[in-house]
Parts: sequence; structure tokens; C-alpha cells
Amino acid sequence: MDGLVIIVAMIALAGGAVIMYVVNQNMLKKKSADMLKDAEAKGELLLKNRQLEAKEKFLQLKTEHEKEVSQRNQQIAQQENKLKQKEQTLNQKIEQTQRKDAELDQVKETMQRQQEVLNQKKEDLEKQIGGQVKQLEKIAGLTAEEAKKQLVETLTNEARTDAMTYIKDIVDEAKLTAGKEAKKVILNSIQRTAAEHAIENSVSVFNIDSDEMKGRIIGREGRNIRALESATGVEIIVDDTPEAIILSCFDPIRREIARLSLHRLVQDGRIHPARIEEVVAKTRKQLEEEIVEIGERTCIDLGIHGLHPELIRMVGRMRYRSSYGQNLLQHSREVAHLCATMAAELGLNVKLAKRAGLLHDIGKVPDDDAETPHALLGMKLAEKYKEHPEVVNAIGAHHDEIEMTSILSPIIQACDAISGSRPGARREDSENYMKRLRDLENIALSYNGVEKAYAIQAGRELRVMVESEKVSDQQADIISIEMSQRIQKEMTYPGQIKITVIREKRSVNFAK
Repeated sequence: MDGLVIIVAMIALAGGAVIMYVVNQNMLKKKSADMLKDAEAKGELLLKNRQLEAKEKFLQLKTEHEKEVSQRNQQIAQQENKLKQKEQTLNQKIEQTQRKDAELDQVKETMQRQQEVLNQKKEDLEKQIGGQVKQLEKIAGLTAEEAKKQLVETLTNEARTDAMTYIKDIVDEAKLTAGKEAKKVILNSIQRTAAEHAIENSVSVFNIDSDEMKGRIIGREGRNIRALESATGVEIIVDDTPEAIILSCFDPIRREIARLSLHRLVQDGRIHPARIEEVVAKTRKQLEEEIVEIGERTCIDLGIHGLHPELIRMVGRMRYRSSYGQNLLQHSREVAHLCATMAAELGLNVKLAKRAGLLHDIGKVPDDDAETPHALLGMKLAEKYKEHPEVVNAIGAHHDEIEMTSILSPIIQACDAISGSRPGARREDSENYMKRLRDLENIALSYNGVEKAYAIQAGRELRVMVESEKVSDQQADIISIEMSQRIQKEMTYPGQIKITVIREKRSVNFAK
């Protein structure tokens, strides 16, 4: 019984499951059908939207195309109008040209007729002239060729006389003009170049805070000061001068190395021989770098490019060289500016002139060749480092050591003299200065007929008074020339010396 119940229950469960499966399948089919309908509806709606968008895009493109076509039609119409106008203009020009051609033909016919008339008149005139010439030949007794020859000779002599007079006037005017132009160029160059003058010494003063530092600098038994003198080659003078030490040396570079080394040692406080050698070596290296920097900065300031690195270093070393107390770099910069100004006034190459002006005293920098004049040594250095031939000649010839072959050479020489002869530019020892003035006056007084002699303008001019009874004007010119040549041979001086010989004749009478 129980088994039957279980079987019935199982059959009922199976039937329920079948029924539930069938019901679920039906529901799924219904849902699928609904989803399909929704999808079809959405598809149709999307298709309609796409169709509408396509139509709108088509209408938009059509409108733009119609606009472009309209614009092109307008442009074509405008071009057609322009072509028509050009065609009309060309037709008018063709008509005008045809009319002018017709007028020219008429003018040519008229000119031909006039030419025929002129030829006929010319023949008649030649016949008349021939008859008159024959009559004149009979009257004068000369043929036409002889008369022509005499006339040509007369006109040639008159023309030659007039030409000589004209040439003389031109030469005199050229001399006056050349003198004025030369003075103008030199004055412009001097006025446009304003430079300061630095007077160099052979002694530097190193200031210290207290006299106690002197003992530390001297060291035990003077070992510190001996080490410093040995490392720098500078004589260090420690005397009773309060708070000061004197550095004495004729080489400004060594003096500067000693000064900077002392400054660092005093600031650091550690002063002993090993430290001194270390500081001096570092200072020497840094000063060499500073020298190169000075040379590069100088070239940049002057606008000089392509200079050899060794020449740049020599330009920097000029900062620590002097000539007659004038700083060599300052002098060379000033000469470069003067040369540039003068070359610009004369229409020459300004860059080459400036380059030659900067390098003209480069031979004063090296210390290893004391026998060769600095102009020739500078010329050799310029040749070695491939400088321009005109620059090389200007360097070598600025003291007349070699012949001048370039127009730049006399300009460099003149500018060097201008820079060196500025008041206050150079300094001389007072005894040498007085001796040079006395020598100038003694040379002048040694000539016969010289009454008085005065060296003026710091020895740059010598005025000589001669006796009018013993010396004529021509002899005064000869004395002036001989004095200038003798001074050049016997004396050494910066710049140039002007010799002025004055001859004055006085006729005095008394009315009683």
C-alpha cells in the first residue's frame, strides 16, 4: 500500500514537472516573440532616422554644391568681362598703332624729300666753298692743307699752355685740400676716441689690517717671505710703513701673482712654505685663465673675429705690460679705435685697420727674444699665425723697420704716434726728460747762425731763432731738414718732434 502511494506521488511529481516545463516553454516563446517585435520596431525607427539624416545630408550637400556652382559661374562671368575689356583695349591699341604707322610712313616720305633737297643744297654749297677756297689760296699764297696745319699748331700751343696753367692750379688746390683733409681725418679720429690713460709702476703696495700680520708673513727666520719670493720672483719689502707691504718687480704679471697670492694667504690665515707654493701655483693658473678671458673680451669689444688662440692670449698679456708708463693693452685698444675711425674716413677696410691697430705692438709681449725689435718680432708672430699680409706689413713697418707696402701701414704709424703723444699718456723719468730737452737745444745751438733754441710742448717742438744777417731763407730750410735728420739719428723719443726755424729781419730807423 505504501509502495503504491509512493509510486502515485512520484507520477504526480513527474506530471507536475512536465506541466511546469511546458508552461515555462510557452512563457519563453511569448517573451521571445515580444522581444522580436520590439527589436523590429526599434529597427524600423532607426532606419527611418537614418533615412531622414541621409536626406538632410543630401540636401545640405546639394545646397553647398549649388553655391559653389553659382560662385564659379560668377567668377567665370567676371573673367569673361575682363577678357572682353582687354580685347577692346587691345583692339584700340592696334588701331592706334596702325594710325601711327601710317603717320610714320608719311613722315618718312617727307624726310626723304627733305633729305633730297638738303643733298642738293649741300652739293651746291660744296661747289661754292670749293670756289671760295681756290680764290683764298690764290690771295694768301697757301694751300688749304698748309693753312689747316698752321691753325692746328696754333691751337695746340694755346691748348698746351692753358692745360699747364690748369694743371698747376689743380696741383696747388690738391695740396691745400689734401692738407685740410688730412688734418680733418686726424682731428676726427682723435676727438672720436676718448681713452683713459693708466700709469704703470714697478711697485705695488699690499695693505694689511694690522702690523701683527707682517710677522706671520715673514715667518720664523724669514722662511715664509723667502718661499714667497722664490715662488713668485718678486722682491717683498717689509719696512716701517704702517699696515703696508711693498712688492717690487719690473714684471707686472709676477707682481700681480704675488699680490693675489698674499691676499689669499692673509684671508686663509695658513701661511707656511708648502701652503705658499700651493697658493702661488693656483694663482698663476687662474691668472693665465684671466689673461685669456681679457684677450677674448677685448676682441669681442672691438668686433675682431677669427684671431688665433695664441694671439688672443698675447692680447690678454698686454694688460700687464706697459710702454713709457702707458698700459700696452689700453694703448693698443686706442690705436685700434683710431685706425678704424681713420680708415672709415678714408674709405678703407675698417676691420683690417682695427685688427692691425690691436696687434701692432704684439711683439712687446714675448720675453724670450730680446734682440729682435718688437715690430719685426710682432710681424713674425702675425705671419706665424696666418694673419692678413696687409696686417703683417703694418705691424712690421709702424717703426720703419721694413718698407711699407700697404696703405694701412702709414695709418697704423700715425695712430700709434697720436696715441703715444697724447698729453699724460706716457710717463718718463724726470732726469731723462730734462736731459732730452737739453740735448734738443744743444743740437740746435751747434749750428752756425743759430741765436736761440727752445724745446717746448714737452719736447715735441723745437723752435730755433737764427740771425737774419748770417742765415738766408733757403739756408733756414736746409738747417731745419738737417736738424730733423740729426735728431732722428742721435736721439730716442716717443712720437715726433716738430722743428721750426724762425728768421726775422728788422729794419729800424729813427725820425728826428
